[in-house]
Amino acid sequence: MPHIHDKIDFTTEVFVVYDNKVLLRKHDKYGIWLSVGGHIELHEDSNEAAIREVKEEVGLDVELYHDGSTLIDIGDYKDLIPPQFMNRHKINDTHEHVTLVYFAKANSDKLSLSETEKSDACKWFTKEEIESNEYDIKPAIKKGALTALDKLSF
Repeated sequence: MPHIHDKIDFTTEVFVVYDNKVLLRKHDKYGIWLSVGGHIELHEDSNEAAIREVKEEVGLDVELYHDGSTLIDIGDYKDLIPPQFMNRHKINDTHEHVTLVYFAKANSDKLSLSETEKSDACKWFTKEEIESNEYDIKPAIKKGALTALDKLSF
């Protein structure tokens, strides 16, 4: 999706967990391991964007994690599942992202990768693999992946 603003955009990031493993994808442009995610479009809220991005990029249906509190959805009022983390980071010298980080459970580990949202690789990581230095995973991604595994593993 094109950028909504030339200086800053809002994005979602989703750490998807299935069978005590977390999904990461190796970004095609940046060559680093990231969670699944992308831009929030003008017609959607952050929860819708998170679910859509996972479906578009890796073909999974997911349920966003939340603390179990009652969510209200009546008329013109709808509670959103809050993100687990938020961050702000530079994309380049003139553009930044504010990212809402979600955790989600998948009902399958069978990926159907997008033809348009290319990844160099996708992998379901164990906790031990995330903690190791074998894959050169950035600290913020390690933090999100390990916290997601802690909250969503059984």
